[in-house]
Amino acid sequence: MIVHTPHPDLPPPSTSVGLIGWLRRNLFSSPVNSLFTLIAIYLLYQLIPPFINWAFIDANWVGNSKEACTSDGACWVFIKVRFTQFMFGFYPPDEYWRVILAFLLFGAQIVYLLIEGLPRKAWVAGFTILVYPFVAFALFYGGISGLPVVETYKWGGLMLTLILSIVGMFFALPCGIVLALGRQSAMPVAKSLSVVFIELWRGVPLITVLFMSSVMLPLFIPENIRIDKLVRALIGISMFQSAYMAEVVRGGLQALPKGQLEAADALGLSYWQSMYLIVLPQALKTVIPGIVNTFIELFKDTSLVMIIGLFDLLSIIQSSFTDAKWLGFSVEGYVFAGLVYWLFCFSMSQYSQHLERKLHTGHKR
Repeated sequence: MIVHTPHPDLPPPSTSVGLIGWLRRNLFSSPVNSLFTLIAIYLLYQLIPPFINWAFIDANWVGNSKEACTSDGACWVFIKVRFTQFMFGFYPPDEYWRVILAFLLFGAQIVYLLIEGLPRKAWVAGFTILVYPFVAFALFYGGISGLPVVETYKWGGLMLTLILSIVGMFFALPCGIVLALGRQSAMPVAKSLSVVFIELWRGVPLITVLFMSSVMLPLFIPENIRIDKLVRALIGISMFQSAYMAEVVRGGLQALPKGQLEAADALGLSYWQSMYLIVLPQALKTVIPGIVNTFIELFKDTSLVMIIGLFDLLSIIQSSFTDAKWLGFSVEGYVFAGLVYWLFCFSMSQYSQHLERKLHTGHKR
């Protein structure tokens, strides 16, 4: 009796696996793709080496004045000398610790909520939402416990950008959810009010909203009531982003199968129980990319507050270009601003992708 022993599988061709295989599949899969790949390589070769020479090799790093910038490279001395102003605006240097402490507390709470398995997260979340805003305002503004008062017109730089972004995100998401539910509601009054609010704010540019909140809003309130310029900007940004967030959340609500609501009704759940336990968790999971995209857009749109006299990161960098001691270093300033914005936006994007993978957004199998 002859027994046929199967031969072992042959290894795949060396040109279809590893680095060579990846290059063939992704960059040289066809003549057209190969042409575009070669063009891209040529452009990168023309752009990247000169930038590296300018930003690192020929750059000036040490010194405290313009005279220290003697080469043709970037003058990062300008960024070093102005760094604290770019971070804190015109906040008193002796009080920087208050700003740092407030943001460290906020960061510690966020990290605690993101780490899995830690106890009493509900208490920490409640403290973050209900108590921390008052603690942060007391640290930023002062006036209690012997802290000197620092008026809001002295707030600026990255500090102001983060305040505008965090407060705007804090109000935009819950307000957007309420507006989305109102627009999906069967009650005519709630639906009409939600539609009018959303379409009104979405139909007006943010720059117009900021201008009207700064100039027009005081005309509609009593003369003896004064609303701070920063508060008016926060109200305008929050309302504007709430309208966009409402449409993002509404997309998630419409993507939810109708059978989910029917199942909730069959279980005898009330409307709010159905929304809280069944509908919103699934809808929000579906629109995580849209929510994070709205947050990223909000973070970048805070640069528009310069038109009402608030000096956020970008505007305070631009104002430094007029200093006679540092003329001619606008490129370094814009590169620094772009790097800071990119770091924050990229971090939010990466966390969004992590959250999608964790929750299997998109119903992956």
